[in-house]
Formats: sequence, C-alpha cells, structure tokens
Amino acid sequence: MSLNAPRWLIEAPVAHRGLHDERKGLVENTLAAAGAAAARAISVECDVQLSADGEAMVFHDESLERLTQASGELSALTAREIADVAFRHCSERIPTLGQLFDRIGGRVPLICELKSRFNGDMRLARRAAQLAAAYGGPLALKSFDPAVIAHLRAMPTPPGSPGQSCPLGIVAQARFEREEWRALSGHQRSVCANFLHLAETRPDFLSWSVDDLPHPTPFLLGRLASMPVMAWTVRTQAQKQVAERWADQIIFEGDLAA
Repeated sequence: MSLNAPRWLIEAPVAHRGLHDERKGLVENTLAAAGAAAARAISVECDVQLSADGEAMVFHDESLERLTQASGELSALTAREIADVAFRHCSERIPTLGQLFDRIGGRVPLICELKSRFNGDMRLARRAAQLAAAYGGPLALKSFDPAVIAHLRAMPTPPGSPGQSCPLGIVAQARFEREEWRALSGHQRSVCANFLHLAETRPDFLSWSVDDLPHPTPFLLGRLASMPVMAWTVRTQAQKQVAERWADQIIFEGDLAA
C-alpha cells in the first residue's frame, strides 16, 4: 500500500471543529474557532457540508437548529442564503471552505471531514478537490463514506495544490448500529465496520473513535501498513491516556492540547 502520510498529520494535537468554547463566543466550525487554534499552533479539524448550489460550507449538522437561529436543512439553502443565517451564541456566520482556507492561510495543518449521506453524490468531493488545488497549506481530506475517498483517490489529478500533498483518510469506528446510521444499508454498515473498502480507498491515515480503542483495525493498519492513527473525539484525561497508548495523535475538545 502506497501511503501519502506527511509528518505534519500527527505532529500536533488537532482541535475538533476548531478551538471552540461557546462561553467565550467561540462556536464550533467558525472562523474564530479555527483562528483560535491556529494562534496556538494547534492543527484544525472541520466538517464540510454541501449547499444547494454546490458550495462547500463549514458546518457539522445536516440541520441548522442546534447552533443557529434558523431551522431546516443546510443543504436546502444556497451559499448566499446560508451566509445570512445567524448563530445563537456569536455574531459570526457559517463560512465557506474557501473562507476557512483564507483564514488559516497555511499556518497550521487543516483536516477536513467531508460529510456524506452515503447516496453516491460526489459534488462535495469534487468541490473540495477543486478548492484544495488552489490551497498551498498542509491539508488533508477525510470522510466516513468510503465511496467519497475512493472517488477522490481515483481522480486523474489527486487533490492538492502543485507541490503540496493532500492525504486522504477514513473516519471509522467499530460499529455502525446507532440511529445516526439508519440510512446505511446492511451492506454499507458491514463494509464500513469491517474495513472492506481498503482496496478502493487506500487511505493515507485513519481517524478512529477513541471509545473503540484498542481495536484490531487501527492496531493492524498502524503496525503493518504504517498508517497514522488519530483518535476522536478526546474530551477527558482518561480518553487521552487511552489514545496515547493506541493512537498516534488526538482530535480533542477542551484543554487537552498539552
């Protein structure tokens, strides 16, 4: 297996959705949260969703209710309409991936999770690859959906700007049985849980649930394929200790970067 795993993938802890703290007006996945992490030389992880007009938007949830004053699904709105949506706890707006690139400016590694409904829609993957081609900083793309990573892997020109590699990773866990995975078929769940997509995705790194450590999949991929393993989402000292033993780096929330 040929891996594109630059050292920066695991050199520094990764701030989950940026260094956010609503008590300080820093909401997850905003430019301010990303900037706060970059100011401390901490790598940034973010989530990316697709707008109705095909733009890559930095936001985690499919629906808007949890964090904003709006309702309904983000994917039903255009990028211009999304820009008018107000957050509940800060004055910022939902940024585009391009705006996040401009804010980070290559200062720290940026790891973008491409959200998917596991329905074969590759518009977000193509838009992210297009933006990545113009970004000069350390950047990685990852997804829970093996089809997304396989699609990026099969592109004639790999994602990333000239001279700047863009590792592709899989986000995974031991089981896909919870309500959030209800849209997946039995076959899709089996493929994801048992890593049966390996030949097609050929991931450069693995982002694995800290609550499912230790586990044979990250252990064997790390030992036999020299694949970097990140543990998500680390929120406690106990989880950090587990991650330090069984993974190469943490994706964290709170005050665990040291």
